Amino acid sequence: MAGEEEDRPGADATSALGALLGYRAYARRWVFLLVLSLLNFSNATLWLSFAPVADTIAHHFFLSTKQINWLSLIYLVASIPSGVVAIWVLDSVGLRWATIVCAWLNFFGSVFRTLPFLFIEIQDPFAFLMAGQSLCALAQTLVIFSPAKLAALWFPEHQRATANMIGTMSNPLGILVANLLSPALVKKEKDIPLMLLRNRAYIILAVCFGGGIGIFSSFSVLLEQVLCVKGYSNEFAGLCGALFIVFGVLGALVLSLYVDRTKQFTEVVKIGFCLTSIVCVAFALVSQLQGQTLALAAICSLLGLCGFSVAPIAMELVIECSFPVGEGTAAGLVIVLGQAEGLLIMVLLTALTVRRAEPSVSTCQDGQGPLDWTVSMLLMAGLCALFSCFLVVFFHTRYRRLQAEAHMSHSIQEDTSPEAADHEPRPAATP
Repeated sequence: MAGEEEDRPGADATSALGALLGYRAYARRWVFLLVLSLLNFSNATLWLSFAPVADTIAHHFFLSTKQINWLSLIYLVASIPSGVVAIWVLDSVGLRWATIVCAWLNFFGSVFRTLPFLFIEIQDPFAFLMAGQSLCALAQTLVIFSPAKLAALWFPEHQRATANMIGTMSNPLGILVANLLSPALVKKEKDIPLMLLRNRAYIILAVCFGGGIGIFSSFSVLLEQVLCVKGYSNEFAGLCGALFIVFGVLGALVLSLYVDRTKQFTEVVKIGFCLTSIVCVAFALVSQLQGQTLALAAICSLLGLCGFSVAPIAMELVIECSFPVGEGTAAGLVIVLGQAEGLLIMVLLTALTVRRAEPSVSTCQDGQGPLDWTVSMLLMAGLCALFSCFLVVFFHTRYRRLQAEAHMSHSIQEDTSPEAADHEPRPAATP
């Protein structure tokens, strides 16, 4: 929170003095909180990723259930000695280095866990699994103890409880995801090494479509804050949000009917992404001008028509390129990734805003000076263009579900054709 490095040794002793001196709260505190939350989330997911599929993992590696249980118990055993060390590290070395050490422990632990799945010739897979879990367990206490210290050092008093809640609640959220995703991803032994990760087309579409979800989530949340700075009323911001949704729904209806007839999933999604990028650039520029009600209303309508309407088509494309993976798993992972990207994008957009010192026509009711959203809106447009270009250039896939259905239909027609019936042996005549 302070203008200097707050996480140096002895920072706790001067926190009260810092408050009296009026230390400035920087926007980067939210980025640090996001990093810490993601570490907490991933560490909790690593903890229980084996437990929901213990029988499958044990059978795949010829291990006992007791050995699989130790992959989770090691977190509890290691927390006792490592907890004491973590307290000393946070108070003496500092929050920054504690976070860095935690990130590297998480990374190397994940790598060690992955090796038995990648190299089947490894003779003792349990040793690598336990080594990886042990490193992640050492990182656990560092990341669990950190949210309270981060809230105390980097956040003003009216935001500390919220910051602590966000950082702390990411841990049970990681446990929740582990319990939901592990059974969904590992239905059979052969699914363990894959985890959906070998499908290049799926990964590209998931990242780009997830980024689109994140951009539209940020747009919906921040629309009023962006427009009120330039003097637009809350009623007009609400109208723009409504136009965005209405035209998106109408466009989705038309596109769905068109794609059902033509099966041009890829073409529709790529064109929709490109048009959305152009409209997003227009919004980034026009939203920084005053008195452009008609233009903004039209732009928000086009943004919904070009971008929001593509969502159901892209979701169908996700299922087509990932078949025969279950529809719930394929779509669910994209939604989860989109929410994560949305959180990151929103944090970046809000962190890049600056207070405007000069008088303005702002209608914002937060009681503070208006914010300058110019850089944030340009970043949003740039990200939209980046995702679109990446999708257009690198995404190519065949429609696996349609091909499977066509093949099945062709086989059924062959089995029931008159020619096939004529070749069947006739029953012998009875006297």
